[in-house]
Amino acid sequence: MTSSPSPESGTTLRPLRPQDVPGVRELIDADRLPGQPHCVPEKLAAVWQRPVPLVGREMTARPQISVLTDARDRPCGTVAYLSWADARTGLICWIHAHEDRSTLRALIGHALSALAHCPRIEAFVSAPPGALGPGGLPRTRRRATHDALVQTGFTGRCQGCYMHLGLPGEQPPGKVFADVFPCDFPPGHRLIIREDGEPVAEAVVSMGPDRTATLYWLETTPARRRRGLGRKVLGQALALLAEQGAGEVALVLDDAQRPTSQEQAATRLFRSFGFAVVDELWTYQHRRSGPPRPDTDA
Repeated sequence: MTSSPSPESGTTLRPLRPQDVPGVRELIDADRLPGQPHCVPEKLAAVWQRPVPLVGREMTARPQISVLTDARDRPCGTVAYLSWADARTGLICWIHAHEDRSTLRALIGHALSALAHCPRIEAFVSAPPGALGPGGLPRTRRRATHDALVQTGFTGRCQGCYMHLGLPGEQPPGKVFADVFPCDFPPGHRLIIREDGEPVAEAVVSMGPDRTATLYWLETTPARRRRGLGRKVLGQALALLAEQGAGEVALVLDDAQRPTSQEQAATRLFRSFGFAVVDELWTYQHRRSGPPRPDTDA
């Protein structure tokens, strides 16, 4: 892909260059939610260079990262996208532009043009919180991005909510109810409460950089709910993270738009420990009505 001028005077849309990395990191960090680590060069390089698999298939694709630069060739916006040619599916991984509407429109239009061969394009699909984002678009905090996506033909839906907890500097040791095991994916620890040798409650937590941590999983078997097991395993998990030096914990509660009694109970449990809802996380899909254009990169 070659450089091309954007409709805004003095700006250029072009592929990411190594000298752009500090500016792109700044753009990503500007949209960082509480409890998210800062974007470090190693994380950005991993996304830039690592092929991404398509779930259920053996195909991989390498993300394309573009920047919109100003008259002094400094990044003022960035978009990352990819497509799996055999599946004719496209994905917009991120868009960051300090919520400037004209820059957002230029970046989204650029991605749609590059993915014109894809009948279906998704954006901000569900993923665990990490150094490059919370796993969805925070609709309230990034309203301009939401509006730009909808205005360009995307349909959005709420996929969950992002919750955050600040841990005190010193936390008394929690009671031990669960066995603790290291796990490889995500890299962290699994806590399991057993009764009669059978697991009845489980949590998975992971430490990240900048004293941030993520609660990936909390579950109690249906037959053992309403007995306080979730509270016990969550309390021990938070105590473990505090011992490891975590100052903040984030989690994503799925399906916030259609709460069930179980999800309402989970929300009450997290709130009782001090978690607060930061924002809804949205995901988006774009479907083309006409035949897809040929893949010019094929």
